[in-house]
Amino acid sequence: MNYYNVGKIVNTQGIKGEVRVLAITDFPDSRFKKGNTVYAQVSHKGKQEKLKLIIDGVRKHKGFILLHFKGYDSINDVEFLKPSILTVDQTQLSSDDLKQGEYYYHQIIGLTVIDSKGTVIGKISEIIALGSNDVWTVKRSGKKDLLLPKINSVIKKVDLEKKQVLVDIPEGLDDED
Repeated sequence: MNYYNVGKIVNTQGIKGEVRVLAITDFPDSRFKKGNTVYAQVSHKGKQEKLKLIIDGVRKHKGFILLHFKGYDSINDVEFLKPSILTVDQTQLSSDDLKQGEYYYHQIIGLTVIDSKGTVIGKISEIIALGSNDVWTVKRSGKKDLLLPKINSVIKKVDLEKKQVLVDIPEGLDDED
């Protein structure tokens, strides 16, 4: 099963078992709801393991999300969770969260990039999240990586079934042509 990062526990909050979470998801309101399950990546006896946690309290405070987990009622119960990454499993992802033309990063990474002439450019290896738009890094054979801005004039079509992206690379964007 695949797991996806949604937050990071950075500290405890108060003495009643709350933790302070920095959200690293575009959907904090749907990821952090009462009744939802998240998994904390914790170190136990020198090994990393996933601890299943059920959210039974949520509130916002000074830019953080404060979570309380079922069965963890004091600061002593949650102290071992900091710092840890909170994840959700793939069954908790929903395309209802996405608008038309939006994708989860894991759906894009690994897709083959093809230009308007049908030439295979390479595969998407990374996504860099910038304020205005994302930039998709395309790993190419024998050339430097190509950085493609995720804008409509460059990314023409994403076909998840065919596992490919059709692009129109503007003149000057690829300095190795």
